Amino acid sequence: MNIIQTDIQGLMVIEPKVFGDARGYFYESYNQNELAKAGIHTVFRQDNQSFSRYGVIRGLHFQLPPYAQTKLIRAVEGIIYDVAVDLRKGSPAFGKWFGIELSAENKKQLYIPQGFAHGFSVLSEQVTIQYKCDNFYHPQAEGGLRYNDPQLGIDWKVDIAKAIVSDKDKILPALSELETNFVFV
Repeated sequence: MNIIQTDIQGLMVIEPKVFGDARGYFYESYNQNELAKAGIHTVFRQDNQSFSRYGVIRGLHFQLPPYAQTKLIRAVEGIIYDVAVDLRKGSPAFGKWFGIELSAENKKQLYIPQGFAHGFSVLSEQVTIQYKCDNFYHPQAEGGLRYNDPQLGIDWKVDIAKAIVSDKDKILPALSELETNFVFV
């Protein structure tokens, strides 16, 4: 595995080593020992899967402490533009976002530590993503950030006017209105 630190501390791109031949391919999508060598000691407790169609934007979501979640995201079918926004108070990157294409073809993954909002847009006809979480889902800890906040200026790589967004995501607060208890360490 090749583990690449992004410009935002703690947010990492994981590129697996893919072994292919005439039969197809094989790769390790998760190897706790390899992640530990890169300083990632997260113990994942829950796996989730999501299916969406072209033009969907999901997010930006998070869970507040003590139920905050670290996530490891990958696309097993199709292509997403995956986005993480740093919400850790005291972080030099507070309010900054990072985006990357994750696809079944490139097999890249995004490691998102606690303290980030996460969302994605669907760039292919359909997509199936899988992601690991280090904490269980707790509805009372749900939080979110508006996907189209002009202060963030995220380019979702789809036509925003035609994007398919849940009613719940449309009314999430802007960054300037957000209250969280995430702290940069």
